[in-house]
Amino acid sequence: MAQNAFSTRGITKVYGEGRSAVHALRGVDLDIPEGEIVVLLGPSGSGKSTLLNIIGGLDRATAGDAFFQDQNLSEMTDRQLTLYRRDHVGFVFQFYNLMPSLTARENVELVTEIARDPMEPDAALAMVGLRERVDHFPAQLSGGEQQRVAIARAVAKNPTVLFCDEPTGALDSTTGRAVLNVLKDVNEKLGATVLIVTHAASQAAMADRVIHFADGGIREVVVNDTKLTPEGIEW
Repeated sequence: MAQNAFSTRGITKVYGEGRSAVHALRGVDLDIPEGEIVVLLGPSGSGKSTLLNIIGGLDRATAGDAFFQDQNLSEMTDRQLTLYRRDHVGFVFQFYNLMPSLTARENVELVTEIARDPMEPDAALAMVGLRERVDHFPAQLSGGEQQRVAIARAVAKNPTVLFCDEPTGALDSTTGRAVLNVLKDVNEKLGATVLIVTHAASQAAMADRVIHFADGGIREVVVNDTKLTPEGIEW
């Protein structure tokens, strides 16, 4: 039986106080096995990105416990969370956050210079299909290529888990499917647990597990016995 990459127990997140308080998460209990592709699905404001930020070590819960393997993230100091993010976590966001004055290779090198056991930048870029574009600047790349540079930057540190927050939100269907294929390859070739936050229900078909969020809680968890390839997903 697979070990859990993440477990949460009673996770709540409240922004503000009193009558104006916003309850972003309302007592979330969740187990995510290692090595899966997991889609967190729900409308804006349902709590999915908030949970991603907490188990990614970017934010802290108001109450409850969040575990990475057997480590309680909720009890870590800020420095311990920084080391957790550095050593175990790759992040991919909707907006690429590339340095415009650096080439694709140099953008990836920003991560490999501080990672514990990094890939070679050119190897990471080759993995995402950009072997011939390593010396190009972001302005010389399409949106899909820029997103693939961002993925290469995230995977170059050899992460245990890859967090993707709306990674295809700004892309057309052809480019979006190409990006999802890269995430599938990262899962299969590196063995990384891949979590994808999205409001696009069709993308759930490529996941091992789909977690449906609504109103700060989990409405349903669905395990896919049969998965589609990104090419088979309706856009």
